[in-house]
Order: sequence, then structure tokens, then C-alpha cells
Amino acid sequence: MGSKYIYDNRDHKFIIKEWLDGEKILGLKRFRDAFSLDDVDGILDQSLKVCREVVAPTNDDGDQMGAVLRDGQVSVPPSFHKAFRYVEENGWGSSNKDVDAEGTLPSMLYGAVHEFMIGANPAFTPYVGLAGGIASVIKAFGSPEQIKLYTPKMFAGEWGGTMCLTEPGGGSDVGDMLSKAYPTDDPLIYKVKGTKCFITGGDHDLTENIIHLVLARVDGAAPGTRGLSLFIVPKYWVNPDGSLGERNDVSTVSIEHKMGLKGSSTAVLGFGEEEQCRGVLLGSPPDERGVGQGMAQMFKMINGARVDTGHSALAVATVAYNNSVQYAKERIQGRPIADPKAGRKPIIQHEDVRRMLLTQKSTLEGMRAMIFKAYYYFDMIAFGEDSAEVNDAKGKLEVITPLIKAYCSDQAWLMITEAIQVYGGYGYTEEYPVARQARDSKIYSIWEGTNFIQSLDLVGRKWRLDNGKVFRDWLTELGTFIQKNRENQHFASEFAILGKALHAYQGLLGTVMAYFTQDIRKIALFSTRILRLTAELYAGCLLMQQALIAQAKLDEGNADPYYAGKVAGSRFYIHNSVPDVITAVKVIDDGDTSALEIPEEAF
Repeated sequence: MGSKYIYDNRDHKFIIKEWLDGEKILGLKRFRDAFSLDDVDGILDQSLKVCREVVAPTNDDGDQMGAVLRDGQVSVPPSFHKAFRYVEENGWGSSNKDVDAEGTLPSMLYGAVHEFMIGANPAFTPYVGLAGGIASVIKAFGSPEQIKLYTPKMFAGEWGGTMCLTEPGGGSDVGDMLSKAYPTDDPLIYKVKGTKCFITGGDHDLTENIIHLVLARVDGAAPGTRGLSLFIVPKYWVNPDGSLGERNDVSTVSIEHKMGLKGSSTAVLGFGEEEQCRGVLLGSPPDERGVGQGMAQMFKMINGARVDTGHSALAVATVAYNNSVQYAKERIQGRPIADPKAGRKPIIQHEDVRRMLLTQKSTLEGMRAMIFKAYYYFDMIAFGEDSAEVNDAKGKLEVITPLIKAYCSDQAWLMITEAIQVYGGYGYTEEYPVARQARDSKIYSIWEGTNFIQSLDLVGRKWRLDNGKVFRDWLTELGTFIQKNRENQHFASEFAILGKALHAYQGLLGTVMAYFTQDIRKIALFSTRILRLTAELYAGCLLMQQALIAQAKLDEGNADPYYAGKVAGSRFYIHNSVPDVITAVKVIDDGDTSALEIPEEAF
């Protein structure tokens, strides 16, 4: 059986039409003549149908056949080709990254489409997403000639794209990269030389060309990240008229044999092994101090990619959850603990199975709430018409991006283990789908900067933006929401827990700031926990926003079980996950340094 794609879009419809102000986004000048709130259901239903019928059937091929390197060329399963062409030609793919294209969906809507596609086949979807993301970077920083030459075919899905950062000797330490770029007689063209590894979609046969964005140091530029520049390095050289020329000096050295995402080629690429790799400088050359523009340009894509990584984790874990729910309803085993003489029951009626299922449901819905907040902010930043709202969205997005990437990818792994446990022994076999979700999901905590890096970004940078004002404003917004609803007749106990968690978190800020001067090693020691508890506090507030809406529907007599489920899941998360904030703060306040003091020989 292998894969089994079970997905629905009820939560997405609630988020866009009832919780977030979808009407505001669709009413922006950029979208008001193309979409309205009435179009949301049709778009979500149709895209889910495409993912179910076109993309999901490729999942088994991706896992069983995988990507194959033969004679220097990577090929992917034949079914990928058919699905790729369908997705791109029908407007569900790369074109949605073009901010100026007619029919481009807002991020809030395309985020849902992208989630359905990832859940259908997470190894297939990067081929779709990468070209548009790379093209958007070129469009943002390239010359008119570069934009005209490269982006139309990338947005159309005719050419692929990659972001080439990681090297064998420099992954997270970006500044230690060894790849170099040497000037030629043409001021825009450089000879690029170096090796890049772990490059997603580094080679494949889905498109006629692949445009690599390569981070390298111009010979003589400043050391560290300051001296890096970005180069457009095509697999096949692109002539001035847009036609393809000779093969560039880019070779696929190998592809990784991974525990999951086997249909996604993760390549080691060699640039300039024959000293003939040509790259086109994106933007300006390093200035008189040797400072390049590469890192700033790269982050145009990286921040979005970090949100997408957290979202990918959510999608894969959601498939596991949905499968575990169906299995629990069908699997007959055991008798009620309160009535051992009764007949055998579906395991969904057993207490611990219900706990595992609600743990998954509540956590995944909290993750989705954070992610779609980010997509809302993306739309406001790109197309908002009020400068104050745009600036506010920028600040909020800065704060929540590391939470989304790290918390969601960490929790996805844990939630899939709960799904496996629901299945019992069958969950550990490859005949059932959840084992594959476990294998596929683990990479997300490593992609786009490990989760430890995200935690340092939160504590070391996001807490201090604009002298701390950005983070204070974000935290104040949470506090205002909690205070406003403390006396709510339905949720007084839940808001009391949130209030205690917020109070504990506010006390934590002083403790951590003191660690910066007393012993900065403690920042690195505790930062991952700080990120987790920050995300738990945030997810708890977002879920309670949703619970208030759902409870109002129930009070009106609406019998849709979705609303009862939303209320129950939100309550569960507040009572079972948010208290972790209070406990973790005590651990960090205690400041145990055993992990620092143990001799290396004792490990």
C-alpha cells in the first residue's frame, strides 16, 4: 500500500474565511479584480482534487524508484513528469511566485494549495517550488536583461532552479565557504569554482535547463559572510536571444542516498572542474571594502523557505494524523477499561488512543495557525496599501519565522511518532503509510538552517530588533488578547493558564538577558527550549482566537462537528502543552550547566 493520501481542507477554509481577514487580503488592489471570498472554496476544492488525483499517485514511485544518477544525469520517475507538467500548465506551480503575473494567488491561498501538494508527495513538490523561488530572487535583484532572459521560463516551469549554499566544509558556517568567483573580460561574467552539497533538485530531467543561484566569494573580496556574492549559473548556457547554448561546466558528482524523500534528488554539484564554469553576477560587485550583496539577496528567498519548511513538516505530519484517525476508527481491539465484560471496541474509543489523536490534532492546528499568520503577513508586506500595517507585518513576520521553521519541524516528527503508536506494530511496517511519513519528515528540522540556528536567531536577533521594540510589541499584542478575554464565560480557565504562561515568559526575558553578560554559553544551552516555549505560548493564543469563533458558532446552534473539534483541540492544547512554558522557564532559571561541565571522555 505504501502511501495513502488522506487530506481535507476544512481547517483552511475556516482560517481564510472566518479567522484571518481573508476579505482584507482579497480586497487589496493587487487581488480585488481577480478574486473574492466566494472563490476560496472553489480554489481549495479544485486544488485538493488535483493533488489527490494527479500528485498523490506519484508518491509510491518516488519512494520505491527514487531519483537515479546515471552517466552524469539524474532522472526521476516517469510519473513525476506527467504530474509536473499538469501542475505547471494549469497554474498550480511556479507562476504563483511571480508577484506581477495575472492570476497569481495570494500567499494565504497558495499556501493551502502548496500544503495539499506537499502532503500528496513531499519529494515531488520541491521541483515545483524551487524554480519560482529562484526566479523571484532574480526578479528582485537582477538587471532588466537578466529578468527578461531567465525568469519567464522559470515562472512557467520550463526551467528549474536551485539555491547552492552548503559546501562539504561549510554548512551552517556560511562565512567559511570556499567557492570562488574570478572576474573575466566581461564585468558581469565570472569563472565560478567550487563544490556544493545537499542541493535539493540539484539535477533532474523534468526541465530542459536548471538555473543555479550559487553563493561564492569574488577573488579578493572580504572574508566571512560579508564578502559573498550570488551568481546565476545555468546548467546550459543561455544565449542573449534566450536559446540554449552549450553545457556549462557544472557536473553532478553524486546524489545522496537518504532515509526519506527519495524521489527528490539531493546532489553534490561540482562547479568549474574544467575551469570553464561561467556565472553571471546578480546585482553589483563587491564594494571598495570587499563587501558583496549575496547574503542580503539570499535572504529574499531564505526567510520564505524557512516558513515553507515548517509548512512542509506540517503537511507530512497531517497525512500521518489523518491516516491514524481512520485506522483508529476501523481497528477493533480491546475492551473498555470501565467495563471489561463489554464487547471489543474500535481503538478510537480507548482513552490513550484518544489522547494521542487529540495531541496530534491540537498541535497540528496550532502549527497551521502560525503558518497562515505568516502567509497573511507575506501578502500584507508585498501588497499592503497602508505603510503602518506593512511595517507591523514585517516586524511580526521577523519574530515568528524561526518559530514556524523550528517548532513545526520538531513537532511534526513527534506527532508522527504518535501516529505510529496508534497503529501499534503495523505502524512500524512499510505496508502502512506512517512509516514513510516518519522517514520523509526528519529532514525538515535540518533544512534551511538547523533548528538550533533558528533558536539563536530568535534570542540573539529577534528579541533585540529595533532595541527590542519589535518583540515587545509582539508580546504586548499577546498580552492584550489574554487580558481582554480573562473573564470569558466559556474559557476562563484556559485564559488563566495563558496568563500564567505569559507572566512566566516575561520573567524569563530578564534571566536570559543576564546570561548574555554572565555566561553566554547558557544562551546556546537553553535557546532551543526558549524557542519551543515561545512557540507554545504563541500557538496557544492563536488557538484560543480560533476557539472563540468556533464557540460563537456553537452558541448560535451550528451543528458542524468541526467547531466542537476546534474548541476541544484548543482546550486540550492549553491544558496539556502550554503549561510546559511555565515548567521550562523554571528549568532555564535554574541554569543547570551539567551539559557544559561533563568531561568529553565521560560521554
